Amino acid sequence: MDPSSVDSAEVQRFLIQEKEKAMMNEMVAKLTSVCWDKCITSTPGSKFSSGESACLSNCGQRYLDLSLIIMKRIQSMQ
Repeated sequence: MDPSSVDSAEVQRFLIQEKEKAMMNEMVAKLTSVCWDKCITSTPGSKFSSGESACLSNCGQRYLDLSLIIMKRIQSMQ
């Protein structure tokens, strides 16, 4: 593809998609770190205990809910 044929709107869409991917990757890394530290208290064996599984699930859900609330709040302020 000839670089001069790529229009500005297409470049903008690409940059926005890449930024969203980076934000999602950052959120997953943060979520993993926070919830792991909170929920896993010992070296896991071949699987998590039921308490660890429930904690990880609840922690992840709360983290995602809070992130959604924050994003909506930021959007409403713009």
